[in-house]
Amino acid sequence: MPPSKEAAKMHIARCGLFLPALALVGAFCFGAAPVRADEVAPATPHDYRDANFDYFVAGDPRTPRAAHTTSGLALMGGGGSVDSAFEFIARNAGGGHIVILRATADPAFDASDGDYGQSFVGKWGPVASAETIVFRNREAASDARVLAVLHGADGIYLAGGDQSNYIRYWKGTPVQDALNAHVRQHRPLGGSSAGLAILGRYSYTAFDGGSMESKLALADPFNSGVTLESDFLHCPGLDQVITDSHFSARSRLGRLITFVARLNADAHATRVSGIGIDEKTALLIDDKGSGHLAEGSAGSAWLVRQSQPAKTLSKGQPLIVENVQVTRIDGRSTIDLKTNQVTRPGASGAIAIHAGQASPPPLLQKILLRDVVPPDEP
Repeated sequence: MPPSKEAAKMHIARCGLFLPALALVGAFCFGAAPVRADEVAPATPHDYRDANFDYFVAGDPRTPRAAHTTSGLALMGGGGSVDSAFEFIARNAGGGHIVILRATADPAFDASDGDYGQSFVGKWGPVASAETIVFRNREAASDARVLAVLHGADGIYLAGGDQSNYIRYWKGTPVQDALNAHVRQHRPLGGSSAGLAILGRYSYTAFDGGSMESKLALADPFNSGVTLESDFLHCPGLDQVITDSHFSARSRLGRLITFVARLNADAHATRVSGIGIDEKTALLIDDKGSGHLAEGSAGSAWLVRQSQPAKTLSKGQPLIVENVQVTRIDGRSTIDLKTNQVTRPGASGAIAIHAGQASPPPLLQKILLRDVVPPDEP
């Protein structure tokens, strides 16, 4: 007797097969019992658009999952890809199934931009499949088809864009639960630009619709644009970390110092640290919590630590904080995320912020803040 419609749907969800609703009836996953002549043949996964999300697929998501995966985090600064970072995700995913997540509030957004799925299958893999889901709203985060794809992921990559959409669409939903379950199950996770911004337990959400400039954050740490999240993702090694992207190119050291000072004041401690990643650069964290720059990285990673509480941290008042330690991580360096210790640092120094102003070493001066924002900056 042919299976019921409900039984077929449950079977597909368990296998992680992502199909349009009309194709669900009578479809079976790879490796299931042969289809009889009187049954509907398995449908081939294909690209399509739903009212709440878009779906793109490369490879075959019906094949078995990876036999073994390894924990790992790929922290990418945006502004250009580092091939070895994507290869790290594919390798730690055991060559299995990759899921790429994006989110947009722009109806004109080209959801196929970047073509990460094809690159994972044809360039960074090999992997069995790469499925891309572009969220258009919060409703998509509770869609059974979306969750089936996430639950079948061996590795996940969070693309760039606007991190406020990620928080608005996923916070408090089954997608947030699925992402945290993914890392608990020792599977790799990576993010670039906006995707990087939400990898730490703490994150800058950009809820004001813009991008907070260091000059403004230092002048008033409680500026309405300093919007911070303290409980979203829980990645091993990043439980006391806030991340930042496009770091040197956009002079974001000042704002990261402000973020760290705010978060430590909220926690009545100095244990929260910041990690900034330069453009076309990636910091790879292995399953032991040790990090190094990905091969081919064009810049550096930066560790920001606060050694004592801020002296002035009040709404409308410029920041005053002493002895903020800044360490540059280059191609020779390693960082232990368990202790925040950097071996063979590229450089290190201390900054004191007095009334929102600083006189840092020359290396740090150009990345502390900027007065002019390029009009064509994305």
